[in-house]
Amino acid sequence: MSMIDDFYAAMDAFPLVAILRGVRPDEVEAIGDALVDGGFRLIEVPLNSPQPFVSIERLAKRFSGSPVLVGAGTVLDASQVAGIEDVGGQLIISPNYDADVVAETARRSLVSIPGIATPSEAFAAVKAGASALKLFPAEGASPAVLKAMRAVLPKDLRVLPVGGIGPDNCEPWLRAGASGFGLGSALYKPGMSASDVRSRADAFGEALQAAGTI
Repeated sequence: MSMIDDFYAAMDAFPLVAILRGVRPDEVEAIGDALVDGGFRLIEVPLNSPQPFVSIERLAKRFSGSPVLVGAGTVLDASQVAGIEDVGGQLIISPNYDADVVAETARRSLVSIPGIATPSEAFAAVKAGASALKLFPAEGASPAVLKAMRAVLPKDLRVLPVGGIGPDNCEPWLRAGASGFGLGSALYKPGMSASDVRSRADAFGEALQAAGTI
């Protein structure tokens, strides 16, 4: 299977992306273990975290050969993509749509998940080669907005709302057509222990089960 196929398989198994903004290399493996034990298959280390390339490399090595995919978030320039790939990163996630970032990611057969907020950005990202879309910030949209977008976007396109998502508000988004979610501070904040992260991971897993998603 291609890396894109691996991404789709991970989404089908557990459609949540863990966003570890602010995580340190010395703690990232323990937190990664807690997430994977809780069902997570997709882990993002934003590039504005401390030594993000070190953390990505440690996670990539730890979960090599497993169904877990690791990558970078807050990727703002196409020149960063090669360095992420060099340390084993497979996911290239951005808060915005940048055609060069998406094209470079697609050229390297990595998973491209750019941020979009409008139908125009969504269609441009798909045309450029995006693997999935990040609806960001979800606080600035609504399930109704997503439902309207889904009516015109390709049916098999994965769209993940990111921002303000908690275990208690997943279901309306899922009914509107969300394929899954990116989870930031509701799942992990700097300084949290691995056990705290596992507790939050379990809460999200229970919410997906209640919604019939997993």
